[in-house]
Amino acid sequence: MAEKWSLGRALRGMFVKPTIDESTWDDLETALLTADFGPDITERIVEELREKVERYRTTDPRDLQRMLKETLEEHFAKFDTTLKLTERPAVVLVVGVNGVGKTTTIGKFAHFLRRYNRSVVVGAADTFRAAAVEQLATWAERGGAAIVRPDREGQDPASVAFQTIEHAKRSGTEIVLVDTAGRLHTKGGLMDELTKIRRVIEKQAPISEVLLVLDATTGQNGVMQAQAFLEHAGVTGLVLTKLDGSAKGGFVLAVQERTGIPVKLLGQGEGIGDLTGFTPHVFAASLVD
Repeated sequence: MAEKWSLGRALRGMFVKPTIDESTWDDLETALLTADFGPDITERIVEELREKVERYRTTDPRDLQRMLKETLEEHFAKFDTTLKLTERPAVVLVVGVNGVGKTTTIGKFAHFLRRYNRSVVVGAADTFRAAAVEQLATWAERGGAAIVRPDREGQDPASVAFQTIEHAKRSGTEIVLVDTAGRLHTKGGLMDELTKIRRVIEKQAPISEVLLVLDATTGQNGVMQAQAFLEHAGVTGLVLTKLDGSAKGGFVLAVQERTGIPVKLLGQGEGIGDLTGFTPHVFAASLVD
């Protein structure tokens, strides 16, 4: 079976050449475009690197490799990728269209938080699909979190969110993750529902984060799909799922620049432990090295 394309591998071939020449720049541009940086960002990065190479009068491809890593890190670091979870309870609303991996992300996020010894409860406020509640319960259990389910089928999502905050306060649970419906075909209704959930929660506790889950494999289409959430849900951070290592790494920067919202979590696999926080210098190094 052919080995998967990756940005790191494509770059390695470039940086072992004896000198920087025009073919280096062509290869770099192609590699960045293939990694989903998009034409505008690719052009900007290549221009910045040409200027740096000229300024330092180097012809050594290893210098270019170091400069690329630094340049990418600078671009990633323009956004504050820190998760704000200091309130008690810290309430996180998780939003996104169906099919992006929202349910599995909540389970993985619970597991991520449990590794830091935080207690977590999940609120199943996507009450329109009974299967969604069951699936969420399975992932919450895998992640080591408690779950608050609807009392009855079709229960008002805001009341489930209310009960979840009540549970957290009563039990002293530190972090609350609230799942929400992801159907976009009734966009107006869905956004009204999210507004109501927010209003009900904020009567009890401030909302620390609103995380929008995006499927990295859908590229720019994913951002367009999520536009309604970006406009109406008060999104504070992005979670990228199905991010296949460095093959699509450029989408992280493209989506931050396109939305103006930082990527805070990355899902890079199917396992319960395959969700990590986003650290600019670590991610830049993983793309280039």
